[in-house]
Amino acid sequence: MTINPDRYFRTLKTLDTFVDQALDLSPNTPTLSGFNYDLDLLYAAVANSYVETVGSRADSLHLAIKRVPASNIYLEYLKTVELLGNRFHLDEKDVILAFDYTEENFYGDVQGLWIYGWTGEHAVTGKFKFLTCSIVSSDMPQKIPLISVPVYVGHSMAKEVCWCYSMVKPLVRSIKLVLFDRGFFSKDLILSMNNSCYPYLIFVPKNEKVKKELEQMSKSEKKKIIYEFELNKNKTVIKGKTTVALLKSIFDKRSGKSFDWAFATNQSEIKLDSFIPTYKCRWRIETRYRVQDEARIMSKSTFAKIRFFYFVYEQVLQLLWVVLYKEEVSFKEFLLGLYEFCKNRNSKSEGL
Repeated sequence: MTINPDRYFRTLKTLDTFVDQALDLSPNTPTLSGFNYDLDLLYAAVANSYVETVGSRADSLHLAIKRVPASNIYLEYLKTVELLGNRFHLDEKDVILAFDYTEENFYGDVQGLWIYGWTGEHAVTGKFKFLTCSIVSSDMPQKIPLISVPVYVGHSMAKEVCWCYSMVKPLVRSIKLVLFDRGFFSKDLILSMNNSCYPYLIFVPKNEKVKKELEQMSKSEKKKIIYEFELNKNKTVIKGKTTVALLKSIFDKRSGKSFDWAFATNQSEIKLDSFIPTYKCRWRIETRYRVQDEARIMSKSTFAKIRFFYFVYEQVLQLLWVVLYKEEVSFKEFLLGLYEFCKNRNSKSEGL
């Protein structure tokens, strides 16, 4: 399908504005701005290549990123979400959210607090890590990332999750539930979510206590138990509790197999029969990451803020496609069309 050039023009202006506002740049001046940087960024996204390889502006762009606080980047992304969210009345939605960690490969000497050590397999020596909060409600066109933040080695997961929650809450009418995978099952997070009255559903790892409870249950049985615990924090013992829902040998039509499930929640009104289908909304995350991988912007930089900017730029591209073009063209077609339009636009500007 042929896209009207006027639409690409407006979309590109949105990208220009995001880069300018995130990096505190001034458009229509002799200095470089989003108008100039978008060409290299889109080229790198289309080719899944290095910004340093595809263009000649990487040094200038990296200096611009280093000059601004990381908050500029995620706050400007929030504004873009709010603007595009008006297209499907995001502020009137009662949504389900999902938190997830995603990683970017690093090749080189691992140093500092922002690069997590890795095995060296396939020459990957480290990982940059980002925490992302997304909408996964079934009535949304696709999983939509609302905010992402870079996280350092030793960060407080509970603190980062609650902060992200507070930032995205004003974008929607209400948050019905927040979904977490087993990697988020921690006493600190449960306490923080309980104290803040945030609704959650966490996939519980099958530790010895959970295994023992499941062994005593019959096939297809479902039950709830109270899980009480103590957390030693800042030389203080804090007591907490949550409800653990156990579901024994539940048949899955898709795979034709039966599985045991365990979830932690503070929501008494959720029925046991709805736990599994509700949690499966979270699996839409994998679809979004596959889409974003088609626009992977690579860099040789060791600076977390630079890698974070590229990660968020990829999310802006995905957001624009989901909201404006998804029903007409594939994500890759959208990227190619936008890049070609940007190349023609900039060539005409240089010829003036």
